[in-house]
Amino acid sequence: MSIIIDMNLSPQWVGEFKIHALDAVHWSSVGKHDAADKIIINWARNNNHVVFTHDLDFGTAIALTKAEKPSIIQVRTQNVTISHLRDIVIPTIKKYAELLEKGALLVINEDKNRIRILPL
Repeated sequence: MSIIIDMNLSPQWVGEFKIHALDAVHWSSVGKHDAADKIIINWARNNNHVVFTHDLDFGTAIALTKAEKPSIIQVRTQNVTISHLRDIVIPTIKKYAELLEKGALLVINEDKNRIRILPL
């Protein structure tokens, strides 16, 4: 599984994911910093990447279009720093990797996670 990290999350996530054997790239290295969500979604779909974001609009866009891909990982916390989230995000992504490969919306909170199979 390859992950595209949205602009609203730190590029340092790339290194953190690499430490845990997860392939990732930050959007700033492949596209314009002000790209619309639709462009990022299309890029992720065309390049077989999962979107990792703090933006709720991605889940809405996937739901409205009834798309089967790309998978979306939404972090729903106020503190999105790596030091705060790594122990929550990494195990959760690994736990649901198979479903994310097929097409899913994974919502990660500090106290619970929710996954839904696409299309919504």
